[in-house]
Amino acid sequence: MKIQVLGSGCANCKRLYELTTEIVRESRLEASVDYITDVSKIIELGIMQSPVLTVNGKPVMTGFVPNKEKIKDLIFKELN
Repeated sequence: MKIQVLGSGCANCKRLYELTTEIVRESRLEASVDYITDVSKIIELGIMQSPVLTVNGKPVMTGFVPNKEKIKDLIFKELN
């Protein structure tokens, strides 16, 4: 599983990356979490808001930082 957090490098983007990394570690998922600050990558996805959370290349959340449980739900939903 490949998880990406895309953003401009702002505090919200960094927070989403930190929370996502914690979830992957705590859940012992076999996944890599990448933090991408290249705005052109967000535009390539056709998205104009950040931060963006993608799972296996699919955007699952954009424009805000949800709580840890919501992030976990989004990730695990993509596992099924």
